[in-house]
Amino acid sequence: MSERLTVTELNTRVKELFSATPGLNGIWVIGEISNFKMYTSGHCYFTIKDSSSEIRAVMFKSARSRIDFDPKDSMKIEAYGHLDMYVERGSYQFIVESMKKSGIGDLFLKYEELKKKLEAEGLFKQERKRPLPQYPKTIGVVTSPTGAVIHDILTTTKRLYPADILLAPAQVQGEGAAQSIVNGIRLLNSVGVDVIIVGRGGGSLEDLWAFNEEPVVRAIVASEVPVISSVGHETDFTLADFAADMRAPTPTAAAQFAVRDKAEIFRQLDDFRIRSNKALSAVTDRMRARFNTAEAKLSPKRALERLEYLGMRIDELSLKMVSAVNSKVSGMRSRFAAAEKRPELALKASISRRRSESASLFTRVDPGMKAILTKQEHRESNLSARLDALNPYSVLDRGYSFVAGPDGRAVTSVRGLAVGSQITVRMRDGRIQADITDKEEYHE
Repeated sequence: MSERLTVTELNTRVKELFSATPGLNGIWVIGEISNFKMYTSGHCYFTIKDSSSEIRAVMFKSARSRIDFDPKDSMKIEAYGHLDMYVERGSYQFIVESMKKSGIGDLFLKYEELKKKLEAEGLFKQERKRPLPQYPKTIGVVTSPTGAVIHDILTTTKRLYPADILLAPAQVQGEGAAQSIVNGIRLLNSVGVDVIIVGRGGGSLEDLWAFNEEPVVRAIVASEVPVISSVGHETDFTLADFAADMRAPTPTAAAQFAVRDKAEIFRQLDDFRIRSNKALSAVTDRMRARFNTAEAKLSPKRALERLEYLGMRIDELSLKMVSAVNSKVSGMRSRFAAAEKRPELALKASISRRRSESASLFTRVDPGMKAILTKQEHRESNLSARLDALNPYSVLDRGYSFVAGPDGRAVTSVRGLAVGSQITVRMRDGRIQADITDKEEYHE
C-alpha cells in the first residue's frame, strides 16, 4: 500500500534528503546576483543566475558580517553554502555561508557598452530635450494595461487636471517587450497626443532590460512629442531615462510632470485678474488727470485771463519803450542846445553832424516802434482767434446744441441720465428745458 503523507511531512522529508546528500552541501555556486534585497533584520535575499537558469538564495546576517564588500545586482560572485528546503512554502533555496566577488555581470557590461555608444551619438544631450506642454489635452501612456502604472497615472491626472489618457498597451518585460514598447510609442505619435509617458514598476536589471534596448531608446528620441520616462524606482536608471525629455522616479511623479495642478492654475488666474484690475485702474486715473488738465486749459475763463495778462504785458512793455525813447531824445536835445552856444567853428560842424545823426535816429526809431506794435497786435489777434476756436459755444453757430444735466454740467453720456430727469438744451439763439421720457445706450 502506498505511503500517505501530509504536505508538511513531504517537505520535511525533502529537507532531510537535502541535508543527507553530500553533493548538495559544502559547494560553491558561480553566478550573477539579481533582485538583491537586504531587510532591517540584516538578512539578504537575492537570486543567483547564469545564462540558462537561476536559484533563490539567502544569506543570513551572521554570514553577511563575514564578507568585506556590499553585494549588489549584476555582480558576479562565487557563493559557498548548502541547499535547503523552506518547509512552510515548499520551495528550496541556497543558503549562502560565504561569498566572494568574481567580476561584473555580462548584462551590466552590455548596458555600459550600449550607453557609451548612444551617448557618443548625442542621444542623451540635454540641449536636444524638449519642454513639456503646459496644458496637454491628451496624454499617451505606454505600459502594461494590468500594472499599477496606469492606475497611478489615471488617479493623479484626475485629481490634478482634466486631461484625456490614451493607453497603448505594451509588454514591459521578457522577450518581445522592446518591440512592443516601440510600437506603442509610434502608435501614439500617429494618433496625435501632446505628451507620452513610458513606464513600468521597479525590478531587477533583467526585469527592466527592455527599456535598455537600443530600438526603445531610438524610438523615444524620434518621437514627435515630448516623452517622460518612468521606469523602475527612484534609484533605478535605464537608457530610456537618459534619452527621454524628462525622467520621473515614479508613475505618480510622471503624471505630475505631465499636467499642472488646477488649483495652481486658479490661483494664477486670480493673480492675473487682480493685476489687470490694478493696471486698468492706474490707466483710468492717468487718463482722468489728463482730461482734467485739458479741461482746465480749454476753459474759456482761463483763456480770457491768459489773454488779459498778455495785454497787460504788452502795455507794460510799450510804456517802458516810450519812456526810454523820450529820455534818449530829451538828452540829445539838451546836448544840441548846449553845443549851439559855443562859438568854435569846429564845434558848429560837430553840432551839424549830430543833428544829421539825430534826424537819422528819429527816422529809425519810428519804424522800429511801428514794427514792435504791429508784432504785439498780431500776437493779440492770434490769441483771440485761438480763444474763439476753443470756445464751446462757437460750434452752436454750425447747428450743434449744448446739453446740460440737472446739475448744470455738460452731458457727454446717456449713462448718467435717468428717465424722468430734466435737461437744458442750449442752441445758438436761446435755450429750452426738456424732460427725459426714454433713453437708449449704444454699445461699441
